[in-house]
Amino acid sequence: MNLIIRLFITAIVAYLLTKVLPGVHFEGFSSAIIFAIVLGVLNIFVKPILGLLGLPLTIITLGLFALVINALIILIADYFIDSMVVDGFWWALIFSVLLSFVTSLANSMFSDGD
Repeated sequence: MNLIIRLFITAIVAYLLTKVLPGVHFEGFSSAIIFAIVLGVLNIFVKPILGLLGLPLTIITLGLFALVINALIILIADYFIDSMVVDGFWWALIFSVLLSFVTSLANSMFSDGD
């Protein structure tokens, strides 16, 4: 049940961020739900591989390269979802930073303390 709540929170936050950011677009809320599912799958399978490959750069940049990896994950999700459009790398970077921050806040507010 916790997974479904987290996916729903991610979908809501992503959908609301597209209303604020002009460089990221969804066709509708159902696209945001699909995005949350695809993002979860990419975070499980692709992000650890990119993190391992980018570990030297992450160490050299004191962790800032992890933001680039998050932006790449957003761009990969954009590639797989036809009803989502990201206008470029910088919009993906801004979107990923805001999505991570706001989703963390929302998950901490709605978590049951487990």
